[in-house]
Amino acid sequence: MIARINNATVLDLTGTEATLVPDQQLVIEDDRIRSVGSAQQLHDRELITIDAGGRVVMPGLIDGHVHVTAYQVDLGALADVPASYRAFRAAELMRGMLDRGFTTVRDVGGADFGLAQAVGEGRIPGPRLIFGGRALSQSGGHGDGRLPGRDHHEDCCESLSTIADGVDEVLRAARNELRRGAQHIKIMLGGGVASPTDKISDVQYSPEEIRAAVLAATNAGMYVAGHAYTNAAVRQGLENGVRSIEHGNLMDESVFGLFAERDAYYVPTLVAYDAMGRAGTSIGLTPDNVRKNAQVVERGVATLEAADRAGLKIVFGTDLLGELQSQQNREFEIRKDVQSAESIIRSATTVAAELIGMAGEVGVLVPGAVADLLIIDGNPLDDVGVLADPARNLRAVIANGTIHRCDL
Repeated sequence: MIARINNATVLDLTGTEATLVPDQQLVIEDDRIRSVGSAQQLHDRELITIDAGGRVVMPGLIDGHVHVTAYQVDLGALADVPASYRAFRAAELMRGMLDRGFTTVRDVGGADFGLAQAVGEGRIPGPRLIFGGRALSQSGGHGDGRLPGRDHHEDCCESLSTIADGVDEVLRAARNELRRGAQHIKIMLGGGVASPTDKISDVQYSPEEIRAAVLAATNAGMYVAGHAYTNAAVRQGLENGVRSIEHGNLMDESVFGLFAERDAYYVPTLVAYDAMGRAGTSIGLTPDNVRKNAQVVERGVATLEAADRAGLKIVFGTDLLGELQSQQNREFEIRKDVQSAESIIRSATTVAAELIGMAGEVGVLVPGAVADLLIIDGNPLDDVGVLADPARNLRAVIANGTIHRCDL
Protein backbone atom coordinates (compact mmCIF):
# COMPACT_ATOMS: atom_id res chain seq x y z
CA MET A 1 0.00 0.00 0.00
CA ILE A 2 1.13 3.55 -0.74
CA ALA A 3 -0.61 6.34 1.15
CA ARG A 4 -0.06 10.01 1.73
CA ILE A 5 -1.25 12.18 4.57
CA ASN A 6 -1.60 15.79 3.49
CA ASN A 7 -1.98 18.98 5.54
CA ALA A 8 -0.35 17.41 8.59
CA THR A 9 1.11 19.16 11.61
CA VAL A 10 3.86 16.68 12.46
CA LEU A 11 5.00 16.14 16.04
CA ASP A 12 8.78 15.96 15.63
CA LEU A 13 10.55 14.14 18.47
CA THR A 14 13.96 13.80 16.82
CA GLY A 15 15.57 16.83 18.44
CA THR A 16 16.31 17.70 22.04
CA GLU A 17 13.04 19.63 22.15
CA ALA A 18 9.76 18.41 20.68
CA THR A 19 8.29 20.66 17.99
CA LEU A 20 5.19 20.84 15.81
CA VAL A 21 5.90 21.29 12.11
CA PRO A 22 2.88 22.46 10.05
CA ASP A 23 2.02 21.92 6.39
CA GLN A 24 3.72 18.55 6.10
CA GLN A 25 3.05 15.53 3.93
CA LEU A 26 3.84 12.00 5.04
CA VAL A 27 4.18 9.24 2.46
CA ILE A 28 3.78 5.64 3.58
CA GLU A 29 4.89 2.71 1.47
CA ASP A 30 3.95 -0.75 2.73
CA ASP A 31 4.88 -0.76 6.45
CA ARG A 32 7.39 2.13 6.37
CA ILE A 33 7.43 5.91 6.24
CA ARG A 34 8.90 6.85 2.87
CA SER A 35 9.11 10.59 3.36
CA VAL A 36 8.13 13.45 5.64
CA GLY A 37 8.23 17.00 4.30
CA SER A 38 6.67 19.47 1.92
CA ALA A 39 3.85 18.30 -0.32
CA GLN A 40 4.89 16.61 -3.55
CA GLN A 41 3.12 15.20 -6.57
CA LEU A 42 2.77 11.43 -6.43
CA HIS A 43 1.77 9.20 -9.32
CA ASP A 44 1.87 5.82 -7.60
CA ARG A 45 -0.87 3.43 -8.54
CA GLU A 46 -3.52 2.65 -5.93
CA LEU A 47 -2.56 5.73 -3.95
CA ILE A 48 -4.61 6.40 -0.80
CA THR A 49 -4.87 10.02 0.33
CA ILE A 50 -5.82 11.22 3.80
CA ASP A 51 -6.33 14.91 4.52
CA ALA A 52 -5.31 15.61 8.11
CA GLY A 53 -6.84 19.08 7.88
CA GLY A 54 -3.99 20.66 9.82
CA ARG A 55 -4.38 18.25 12.74
CA VAL A 56 -1.45 16.89 14.71
CA VAL A 57 0.08 13.70 13.36
CA MET A 58 2.19 11.94 15.98
CA PRO A 59 3.90 8.57 16.44
CA GLY A 60 1.79 5.65 17.65
CA LEU A 61 1.83 5.21 21.41
CA ILE A 62 3.82 2.56 23.27
CA ASP A 63 2.60 1.02 26.54
CA GLY A 64 5.59 -0.47 28.33
CA HIS A 65 3.69 -2.63 30.83
CA VAL A 66 0.60 -4.64 29.87
CA HIS A 67 -0.86 -8.11 30.33
CA VAL A 68 -2.89 -8.87 27.22
CA THR A 69 -4.07 -12.28 28.46
CA ALA A 70 -5.29 -10.96 31.84
CA TYR A 71 -8.93 -10.53 30.85
CA GLN A 72 -10.02 -10.72 34.50
CA VAL A 73 -8.59 -9.35 37.73
CA ASP A 74 -8.56 -12.73 39.50
CA LEU A 75 -5.24 -13.91 38.07
CA GLY A 76 -5.29 -17.21 39.94
CA ALA A 77 -8.46 -18.26 38.14
CA LEU A 78 -6.80 -17.82 34.73
CA ALA A 79 -4.87 -21.06 35.27
CA ASP A 80 -8.11 -23.04 35.01
CA VAL A 81 -9.13 -21.48 31.68
CA PRO A 82 -8.16 -23.16 28.36
CA ALA A 83 -5.36 -21.38 26.52
CA SER A 84 -7.57 -21.12 23.42
CA TYR A 85 -10.14 -19.08 25.33
CA ARG A 86 -7.46 -16.85 26.86
CA ALA A 87 -6.16 -16.19 23.35
CA PHE A 88 -9.62 -15.18 22.15
CA ARG A 89 -10.04 -12.76 25.04
CA ALA A 90 -6.51 -11.42 24.48
CA ALA A 91 -7.45 -10.62 20.89
CA GLU A 92 -10.37 -8.53 22.17
CA LEU A 93 -8.14 -6.67 24.62
CA MET A 94 -5.45 -5.98 22.02
CA ARG A 95 -7.98 -4.58 19.57
CA GLY A 96 -9.10 -2.19 22.29
CA MET A 97 -5.53 -1.05 22.85
CA LEU A 98 -5.07 -0.34 19.15
CA ASP A 99 -8.39 1.52 19.08
CA ARG A 100 -6.98 3.76 21.84
CA GLY A 101 -3.83 4.59 19.85
CA PHE A 102 -1.34 2.09 21.22
CA THR A 103 0.50 0.62 18.26
CA THR A 104 3.17 -1.19 20.33
CA VAL A 105 2.88 -2.80 23.76
CA ARG A 106 5.34 -4.67 25.96
CA ASP A 107 3.68 -7.61 27.69
CA VAL A 108 5.46 -8.50 30.92
CA GLY A 109 3.67 -11.72 31.79
CA GLY A 110 1.28 -13.92 29.84
CA ALA A 111 1.64 -13.27 26.10
CA ASP A 112 3.51 -15.69 23.90
CA PHE A 113 4.91 -16.29 20.43
CA GLY A 114 1.56 -17.36 18.99
CA LEU A 115 -0.21 -14.11 19.88
CA ALA A 116 2.69 -12.00 18.63
CA GLN A 117 2.80 -13.95 15.39
CA ALA A 118 -0.95 -13.63 14.85
CA VAL A 119 -0.73 -9.84 15.24
CA GLY A 120 2.41 -9.63 13.11
CA GLU A 121 0.74 -11.54 10.29
CA GLY A 122 -2.33 -9.33 10.47
CA ARG A 123 -4.62 -12.20 11.48
CA ILE A 124 -5.93 -10.30 14.47
CA PRO A 125 -5.90 -6.50 14.87
CA GLY A 126 -3.69 -5.33 17.68
CA PRO A 127 -0.55 -3.44 18.61
CA ARG A 128 2.90 -4.83 17.91
CA LEU A 129 3.40 -7.29 20.75
CA ILE A 130 6.78 -7.31 22.51
CA PHE A 131 6.46 -10.18 24.96
CA GLY A 132 8.39 -11.76 27.80
CA GLY A 133 6.44 -15.00 28.13
CA ARG A 134 5.79 -16.11 31.68
CA ALA A 135 7.28 -14.10 34.53
CA LEU A 136 9.60 -15.90 36.95
CA SER A 137 8.60 -16.05 40.62
CA GLN A 138 10.01 -17.72 43.69
CA SER A 139 7.71 -19.94 45.75
CA GLY A 140 5.43 -17.64 47.70
CA GLY A 141 6.42 -14.73 45.49
CA HIS A 142 4.30 -12.27 43.57
CA GLY A 143 3.80 -14.75 40.72
CA ASP A 144 2.73 -17.61 42.99
CA GLY A 145 -1.06 -17.70 42.93
CA ARG A 146 -1.48 -20.56 45.42
CA LEU A 147 -3.52 -19.99 48.54
CA PRO A 148 -1.90 -21.13 51.82
CA GLY A 149 -3.75 -24.45 51.81
CA ARG A 150 -2.39 -25.62 48.47
CA ASP A 151 0.88 -27.56 48.44
CA HIS A 152 1.57 -28.55 44.83
CA HIS A 153 2.22 -25.93 42.14
CA GLU A 154 1.53 -27.81 38.93
CA ASP A 155 -0.44 -25.51 36.64
CA CYS A 156 -1.12 -23.07 39.47
CA CYS A 157 0.40 -20.05 37.79
CA GLU A 158 1.27 -21.05 34.25
CA SER A 159 -0.93 -18.45 32.55
CA LEU A 160 1.13 -15.38 33.59
CA SER A 161 4.08 -16.74 35.57
CA THR A 162 6.10 -19.81 36.47
CA ILE A 163 7.72 -20.81 39.76
CA ALA A 164 11.48 -21.27 39.82
CA ASP A 165 13.58 -21.63 42.98
CA GLY A 166 17.37 -21.70 43.10
CA VAL A 167 19.97 -20.77 40.51
CA ASP A 168 19.55 -23.90 38.41
CA GLU A 169 15.75 -23.62 38.22
CA VAL A 170 15.92 -19.91 37.40
CA LEU A 171 18.43 -20.57 34.62
CA ARG A 172 16.28 -23.34 33.20
CA ALA A 173 13.08 -21.29 33.40
CA ALA A 174 14.64 -18.18 31.85
CA ARG A 175 16.24 -20.19 29.05
CA ASN A 176 12.93 -21.91 28.37
CA GLU A 177 11.08 -18.60 28.04
CA LEU A 178 13.80 -17.40 25.65
CA ARG A 179 13.41 -20.63 23.69
CA ARG A 180 9.70 -19.85 23.44
CA GLY A 181 10.53 -16.51 21.83
CA ALA A 182 10.58 -14.13 24.81
CA GLN A 183 12.07 -10.72 24.02
CA HIS A 184 12.89 -10.03 27.67
CA ILE A 185 12.69 -11.91 30.97
CA LYS A 186 10.47 -10.68 33.80
CA ILE A 187 11.25 -11.59 37.41
CA MET A 188 9.52 -10.77 40.67
CA LEU A 189 11.92 -8.85 42.92
CA GLY A 190 9.39 -8.16 45.68
CA GLY A 191 5.84 -8.55 46.90
CA GLY A 192 2.77 -7.44 44.98
CA VAL A 193 -0.82 -6.28 45.29
CA ALA A 194 -2.63 -9.15 43.55
CA SER A 195 -0.65 -12.07 45.00
CA PRO A 196 -2.28 -13.94 47.91
CA THR A 197 0.52 -14.80 50.35
CA ASP A 198 3.30 -12.20 50.20
CA LYS A 199 3.67 -8.69 51.63
CA ILE A 200 4.51 -5.54 49.65
CA SER A 201 7.64 -5.20 51.78
CA ASP A 202 8.97 -8.67 50.89
CA VAL A 203 12.27 -8.87 49.02
CA GLN A 204 12.19 -11.83 46.65
CA TYR A 205 14.91 -13.84 44.91
CA SER A 206 18.51 -13.91 46.04
CA PRO A 207 21.27 -11.95 44.28
CA GLU A 208 22.55 -15.23 42.83
CA GLU A 209 19.13 -16.12 41.39
CA ILE A 210 18.73 -12.64 39.90
CA ARG A 211 22.16 -12.85 38.30
CA ALA A 212 21.21 -16.24 36.84
CA ALA A 213 18.19 -14.71 35.07
CA VAL A 214 20.32 -11.78 33.90
CA LEU A 215 23.00 -14.15 32.59
CA ALA A 216 20.47 -16.16 30.58
CA ALA A 217 18.90 -13.01 29.14
CA THR A 218 22.18 -11.24 28.39
CA ASN A 219 23.64 -14.30 26.68
CA ALA A 220 20.63 -14.24 24.36
CA GLY A 221 20.91 -10.49 23.68
CA MET A 222 17.92 -9.70 25.90
CA TYR A 223 17.41 -8.05 29.31
CA VAL A 224 15.55 -8.54 32.58
CA ALA A 225 12.59 -6.49 33.80
CA GLY A 226 11.94 -6.55 37.54
CA HIS A 227 8.70 -6.11 39.50
CA ALA A 228 9.57 -4.10 42.62
CA TYR A 229 8.11 -1.48 44.95
CA THR A 230 10.58 -0.86 47.77
CA ASN A 231 14.11 0.51 47.95
CA ALA A 232 15.43 -2.87 49.05
CA ALA A 233 13.86 -4.76 46.14
CA VAL A 234 14.82 -2.08 43.59
CA ARG A 235 18.41 -1.90 44.86
CA GLN A 236 18.88 -5.66 44.79
CA GLY A 237 17.54 -5.84 41.26
CA LEU A 238 19.60 -3.00 39.82
CA GLU A 239 22.81 -4.06 41.56
CA ASN A 240 22.49 -7.49 39.99
CA GLY A 241 21.79 -6.45 36.42
CA VAL A 242 18.04 -5.83 36.07
CA ARG A 243 17.46 -3.25 33.32
CA SER A 244 13.93 -1.98 34.02
CA ILE A 245 12.09 -1.51 37.30
CA GLU A 246 8.33 -1.96 37.07
CA HIS A 247 6.14 0.08 39.48
CA GLY A 248 8.68 1.34 42.07
CA ASN A 249 6.01 3.22 44.01
CA LEU A 250 7.77 3.03 47.38
CA MET A 251 11.34 3.80 46.30
CA ASP A 252 13.05 7.16 46.90
CA GLU A 253 16.10 9.23 45.99
CA SER A 254 18.45 6.83 47.76
CA VAL A 255 18.26 4.40 44.81
CA PHE A 256 17.88 6.89 41.95
CA GLY A 257 21.62 7.06 41.33
CA LEU A 258 21.65 3.35 40.52
CA PHE A 259 19.39 3.94 37.52
CA ALA A 260 21.96 6.20 35.84
CA GLU A 261 24.87 4.04 36.95
CA ARG A 262 23.29 0.91 35.46
CA ASP A 263 21.61 2.61 32.47
CA ALA A 264 18.26 1.35 33.72
CA TYR A 265 14.66 2.42 33.04
CA TYR A 266 11.75 3.17 35.36
CA VAL A 267 8.23 2.02 34.36
CA PRO A 268 5.60 3.44 36.75
CA THR A 269 2.03 2.20 36.34
CA LEU A 270 -0.09 4.63 38.33
CA VAL A 271 -3.43 4.13 36.64
CA ALA A 272 -3.53 0.47 37.72
CA TYR A 273 -3.59 1.39 41.42
CA ASP A 274 -5.95 4.29 40.90
CA ALA A 275 -8.39 2.05 38.99
CA MET A 276 -8.18 -0.80 41.51
CA GLY A 277 -8.63 1.62 44.38
CA ARG A 278 -11.79 3.00 42.81
CA ALA A 279 -13.21 -0.47 42.01
CA GLY A 280 -12.21 -2.27 45.22
CA THR A 281 -13.75 -5.67 45.87
CA SER A 282 -16.39 -5.20 43.15
CA ILE A 283 -13.96 -6.57 40.53
CA GLY A 284 -12.84 -9.60 42.50
CA LEU A 285 -10.08 -8.13 44.66
CA THR A 286 -9.88 -9.56 48.17
CA PRO A 287 -9.87 -7.24 51.18
CA ASP A 288 -6.14 -8.01 51.53
CA ASN A 289 -5.55 -6.98 47.89
CA VAL A 290 -7.38 -3.71 48.55
CA ARG A 291 -5.29 -3.07 51.67
CA LYS A 292 -2.03 -3.69 49.79
CA ASN A 293 -3.17 -1.49 46.92
CA ALA A 294 -3.73 1.38 49.36
CA GLN A 295 -0.09 1.04 50.49
CA VAL A 296 1.28 1.77 47.02
CA VAL A 297 -1.28 4.17 45.58
CA GLU A 298 -0.52 6.91 48.11
CA ARG A 299 3.17 7.18 47.23
CA GLY A 300 3.10 6.57 43.49
CA VAL A 301 2.61 10.10 42.18
CA ALA A 302 5.18 11.62 44.55
CA THR A 303 7.73 8.98 43.55
CA LEU A 304 7.14 9.69 39.87
CA GLU A 305 7.59 13.41 40.45
CA ALA A 306 10.89 12.84 42.28
CA ALA A 307 12.10 10.39 39.64
CA ASP A 308 11.30 12.84 36.85
CA ARG A 309 13.09 15.63 38.70
CA ALA A 310 16.12 13.36 39.12
CA GLY A 311 16.25 12.67 35.38
CA LEU A 312 15.46 8.94 35.39
CA LYS A 313 14.58 7.40 32.02
CA ILE A 314 10.84 6.97 32.50
CA VAL A 315 8.63 4.72 30.35
CA PHE A 316 4.84 4.87 30.02
CA GLY A 317 3.12 1.81 31.54
CA THR A 318 -0.34 0.90 32.79
CA ASP A 319 -0.52 -2.70 34.16
CA LEU A 320 -4.32 -2.73 34.07
CA LEU A 321 -6.16 -6.03 34.46
CA GLY A 322 -9.50 -7.29 33.20
CA GLU A 323 -12.23 -4.76 32.55
CA LEU A 324 -10.00 -2.00 33.92
CA GLN A 325 -7.91 -2.08 30.74
CA SER A 326 -10.37 0.30 29.09
CA GLN A 327 -8.88 3.01 31.35
CA GLN A 328 -5.43 2.71 29.72
CA ASN A 329 -5.24 6.32 28.50
CA ARG A 330 -6.03 7.78 31.93
CA GLU A 331 -2.34 7.30 32.75
CA PHE A 332 -1.75 10.49 30.70
CA GLU A 333 -4.17 12.41 32.91
CA ILE A 334 -2.62 11.13 36.15
CA ARG A 335 0.94 11.93 35.11
CA LYS A 336 0.32 15.45 33.85
CA ASP A 337 0.15 16.85 37.39
CA VAL A 338 3.83 16.04 37.98
CA GLN A 339 5.46 15.76 34.53
CA SER A 340 5.66 18.05 31.53
CA ALA A 341 3.60 17.15 28.48
CA GLU A 342 6.75 16.50 26.45
CA SER A 343 8.19 14.17 29.10
CA ILE A 344 5.01 12.13 29.17
CA ILE A 345 4.82 11.94 25.37
CA ARG A 346 8.44 10.83 25.18
CA SER A 347 7.80 8.19 27.83
CA ALA A 348 5.19 6.69 25.49
CA THR A 349 7.29 7.06 22.34
CA THR A 350 11.06 7.60 22.17
CA VAL A 351 12.05 6.42 25.65
CA ALA A 352 9.84 3.33 25.49
CA ALA A 353 11.30 2.57 22.05
CA GLU A 354 14.80 2.61 23.54
CA LEU A 355 13.82 0.14 26.26
CA ILE A 356 12.38 -2.39 23.82
CA GLY A 357 15.34 -2.06 21.45
CA MET A 358 13.44 -0.27 18.67
CA ALA A 359 14.84 3.27 18.87
CA GLY A 360 14.45 4.96 15.48
CA GLU A 361 12.07 2.22 14.36
CA VAL A 362 9.02 3.20 16.40
CA GLY A 363 8.16 6.28 18.43
CA VAL A 364 9.30 8.73 15.73
CA LEU A 365 8.04 9.94 12.35
CA VAL A 366 11.11 9.81 10.13
CA PRO A 367 11.87 8.19 6.75
CA GLY A 368 12.57 4.50 7.23
CA ALA A 369 10.70 4.19 10.53
CA VAL A 370 7.75 1.86 10.89
CA ALA A 371 4.52 3.54 9.80
CA ASP A 372 2.83 3.70 13.21
CA LEU A 373 1.04 7.02 13.60
CA LEU A 374 -1.99 8.80 14.97
CA ILE A 375 -4.01 11.80 13.83
CA ILE A 376 -5.49 13.70 16.76
CA ASP A 377 -7.56 16.74 17.56
CA GLY A 378 -5.77 19.15 19.85
CA ASN A 379 -2.15 19.89 20.68
CA PRO A 380 -0.66 17.34 23.10
CA LEU A 381 2.32 19.60 23.82
CA ASP A 382 -0.08 22.19 25.21
CA ASP A 383 -2.28 19.65 26.98
CA VAL A 384 -1.25 16.00 27.06
CA GLY A 385 -4.72 15.34 28.42
CA VAL A 386 -6.02 15.18 24.84
CA LEU A 387 -4.41 11.71 24.72
CA ALA A 388 -6.42 10.67 27.76
CA ASP A 389 -9.69 10.84 25.80
CA PRO A 390 -9.21 8.85 22.56
CA ALA A 391 -12.96 8.52 21.98
CA ARG A 392 -13.15 12.28 21.51
CA ASN A 393 -9.73 13.25 20.17
CA LEU A 394 -8.26 10.30 18.26
CA ARG A 395 -9.25 10.58 14.60
CA ALA A 396 -7.07 7.99 12.87
CA VAL A 397 -4.79 5.08 13.73
CA ILE A 398 -2.28 3.64 11.28
CA ALA A 399 -0.30 0.65 12.54
CA ASN A 400 2.51 -1.04 10.63
CA GLY A 401 1.39 0.80 7.50
CA THR A 402 -2.21 -0.41 7.72
CA ILE A 403 -5.10 1.97 8.30
CA HIS A 404 -6.81 0.53 11.37
CA ARG A 405 -9.35 3.32 11.71
CA CYS A 406 -9.88 6.70 10.10
CA ASP A 407 -12.56 9.16 11.10
CA LEU A 408 -11.76 12.02 8.73
